[in-house]
Amino acid sequence: MINRASSIIDWIDSRTGIKAVLHEAIYERVPGGARWRYVWGSTLVVAFVTQAITGIFLWMAYSPSTQTAWESVFYIQEVLPGGWLVRGIHHYMASMMVILLAIHFVQVVWDGAYRAPRELNFVLGLVLMLIVLGLSLTGYLLPWDQKGYWATNVGTELASQAPVAGGAIKKLAVGGPSYGHHTLTRFFALHAGVLPGALVAFLALHLILFRRHGLTPKQPATGPDTMFWPDQVLKDSVAALGVLVAVLVATIYTHGAELTAPADPANNYAAARPEWYFLFLFQFLKWFPGEWEVWGAFVLPGIIVGVLFLMPWIGRSKIGHFFNVAFLVVLLGGAALLTVEAWQDDFLASGADALFDESGLEDTIENRLKLHGIEDTQENREAFIASREFLKARQDGHHNAQRVIALAKANGIPPTGALTLAYEDPYLQGPLLFKQNCSSCHNYENTETPDPHLKYLVNKKPTAPNLYGIGTRTWIEGLLHPEKIAGAHYFGYQGSPFAGEGDNTEMVDFIQECFGDDLDPEKRQEIEIAMKKIAAALSAEAQLPNQSKADEQTIAAGRALIEGGLANLVESGMSCTDCHSFGQQQDIGSPVLDGYMSRSWLMDFIRNPSAERFYGDLNDRMPSFAPHQDTRLNQLDDQSLGLIVDWLRGQWVRPSEPEDSQ
Repeated sequence: MINRASSIIDWIDSRTGIKAVLHEAIYERVPGGARWRYVWGSTLVVAFVTQAITGIFLWMAYSPSTQTAWESVFYIQEVLPGGWLVRGIHHYMASMMVILLAIHFVQVVWDGAYRAPRELNFVLGLVLMLIVLGLSLTGYLLPWDQKGYWATNVGTELASQAPVAGGAIKKLAVGGPSYGHHTLTRFFALHAGVLPGALVAFLALHLILFRRHGLTPKQPATGPDTMFWPDQVLKDSVAALGVLVAVLVATIYTHGAELTAPADPANNYAAARPEWYFLFLFQFLKWFPGEWEVWGAFVLPGIIVGVLFLMPWIGRSKIGHFFNVAFLVVLLGGAALLTVEAWQDDFLASGADALFDESGLEDTIENRLKLHGIEDTQENREAFIASREFLKARQDGHHNAQRVIALAKANGIPPTGALTLAYEDPYLQGPLLFKQNCSSCHNYENTETPDPHLKYLVNKKPTAPNLYGIGTRTWIEGLLHPEKIAGAHYFGYQGSPFAGEGDNTEMVDFIQECFGDDLDPEKRQEIEIAMKKIAAALSAEAQLPNQSKADEQTIAAGRALIEGGLANLVESGMSCTDCHSFGQQQDIGSPVLDGYMSRSWLMDFIRNPSAERFYGDLNDRMPSFAPHQDTRLNQLDDQSLGLIVDWLRGQWVRPSEPEDSQ
């Protein structure tokens, strides 16, 4: 068997000369002996090979179109066995390549390895570095998620400001006047075809010239020369293994690369940032506002890149070499400081107690600036507000991404794409529509267990009832409580016509009279029990998803109390149907209690609260959002109304439940 294998190798060698090539490659002389400082070039090659292998596997499952890109990445990340691991390795190895490039570049400049006859090889190395950065930039868009979409959008808008050819550059990159399918396909072609091909070609030239000129020996030599095999190969292998282990640990720890919500051109993502190794440029641009931005984006970076390419000629003398080293130290140090500054700016407001609460914002800003020892100036206040917006967008983005991913895993992705899951989900869209249309008057606050994510819906000075838990037994029990009904959560809000002095206080007066001050404890308890039964009956009318197992006997008793039974318990001798239509008692008054807080009842109420079956002439403030037959004249369409109502009623798909279980 061994002889046969040897014969095959000899046959191949006789026709290719492979043995001589391999011998020359691995038995290269290493001046001064093997060193750890020589490993960076080899680790970069290993990193690129890793990227090529993982990239090919990702390519097998990726579909580059605006309708399928996010969906295919979701499939890789959440469905394909091991897909998250491959994608995570590809993601983190990209960052590792940037780090290795920086280390390798510093070593080359420090050792003066750009001097004759290695000038051209140094230039090729810089070209390779720019190609790697280009690969990172083009790959950022490919998931077609919010983060990549908006970060790349900023980059292409910046490119449009380039002198002379800015507009043409943007149009070429975007593939037309606006972002879309052609943008994605062009970036994919660059990322998976053009740039990797260029990288292979320039890397081959780089290695050929490196083999021709050899290593730049470190002077003075500290040991005898050795061969590349086995000493340097061992060190290179250990270093490459260390890189692979570091990337693997990062991938496993984070369960792969992040996938934010599907790209939504209609909703800007304030937390969009470039990858960490481009953050310094992002921060640098803040120093050049308005018409000066072209200097920060093109002129100064162009000068810096020009100096880098001229280093072999600048560094011919000792003074020139010193300049090159000093220039590189200042450049990398400045980039590091700008990166740290960018992180500090973004996270300035982290930990603020009122991060997403508009009330008390001024005090929060003052306290946070004082805590960090930052002067309380208008500029720093604006920085705090910008940080606050970034952190909120970041949290919302994570929240939305997890929701869409959960929906996609539970019920699949519709043919119209994953963005449809977000737009048709009451859990995501309801709060946004509520904020736009309802929160200026209504409060939405869970006072017992506040939800930090919905803190922006809290209205400290409401002029309408708190709608959290509307239609539930708890909410209706509060409505039928003598103290709570007159509180801010119900009819005691600012300027309410239904509480205090006035002609419209019948409901509040009736409930408070039911619990008169002179009631004995037993009678009071009896009425409290009756009110809970009424609440159960009214809540049953709402047909809430989480109320489906309500006690039928309690509901029946509550209905009887509503239809007249309550009159036998209270001193006034009145019952609910003395004012409201319900069940057998029709055409009595409003709001009508049949179907109270059900989906259709709420939809009709929001459409036109001034209708006779609701508040009629008593409605002094709530606008009619959809009173017209011609839908073009309405403030809200039926889909938006449905999203608000379903969210208020808690009627949305839970990831643990199939959609048709609602």
